[in-house]
Amino acid sequence: MSYPQATNTPQPEQPKDNRKIVYGVLIAALIGTWGYIFYDKSQTRQAVTQLETRINNVDSARSAVQQEFTVVSAKADSLTQNNIQLQGTLAERGSEIQKLKSNISSILKKKNATQAELAQAKQMIGELNGKMDGLVAELEKVKGENQQLTTEKTQLTADKQTLQENLDKTSTEKKQIEDVASTLHASNIGITALKIGSSGKEKVTTTAKRTDAMRVSFVLDPNRITTTGTKDIYVCVTAPDGKVISDGGSSFDTREEGSKSFTSKVSVNYEQNKVTPVSFDIKQTDKYQVGDYKIEIYNNGFKIGEGVKKLKKGGLFS
Repeated sequence: MSYPQATNTPQPEQPKDNRKIVYGVLIAALIGTWGYIFYDKSQTRQAVTQLETRINNVDSARSAVQQEFTVVSAKADSLTQNNIQLQGTLAERGSEIQKLKSNISSILKKKNATQAELAQAKQMIGELNGKMDGLVAELEKVKGENQQLTTEKTQLTADKQTLQENLDKTSTEKKQIEDVASTLHASNIGITALKIGSSGKEKVTTTAKRTDAMRVSFVLDPNRITTTGTKDIYVCVTAPDGKVISDGGSSFDTREEGSKSFTSKVSVNYEQNKVTPVSFDIKQTDKYQVGDYKIEIYNNGFKIGEGVKKLKKGGLFS
């Protein structure tokens, strides 16, 4: 049995399906977009992280610089306030410190200070520390010099005081010597008993009964120390009974005998280094006694001369 042979009848071509390709392209594009988005976000995150890191670093640097500046600023204030009266070179050092401090403060006050500016501020802080150390060293040197000067001044003051005391002592001793040396000296002492008549006529006598007054005369010798002027001369007359002829209330101070009653005080106009003659009379209300009358002459508290006048007992017609 034979079968009819099959014939290959050509089939019409089916159109190609491109959707897979389109889908693949779309999927690839979508994947690429997502990848780009993820990459971009990653880059953005990285940039933000870097920026945050930079900000944190700047803030950290600012904080560190600020903290360091706070310490050094306090030291600068303390240094300048404790030495407010700086002069000359030290005053210039103080001004430089304050200027540096102001410059650093200006940088730190900037909200957007850069790292370069902060680095500059840190460098200036180091310079500020150096200048303060230098000022401290100079101040210590000046203090040492001042202490030395103070010690020397104290010694000089002590020496001056000692010298002044010696000068005062010497001056006092000189005045004492000059005072004693200025004491006048009496010489050529003469004592004459006088009988004074009713007419005032005077007659020399030697008897107590006839004596109305005694005339004392002497000269003050030249003295180069004694200045020209009025000099007080005290005369003490002691009667034979040992009593000083006095009104009872007249006395003066002597250098060696204490207070002493005087008979008469005579003011003499003395000329320096010149011979000055002196003469005066002594009278008493009572009758003169028989015996020795002692006459003492004083100046400047010292006895400068003395003499004795003897009055005799007169006869019937003496």
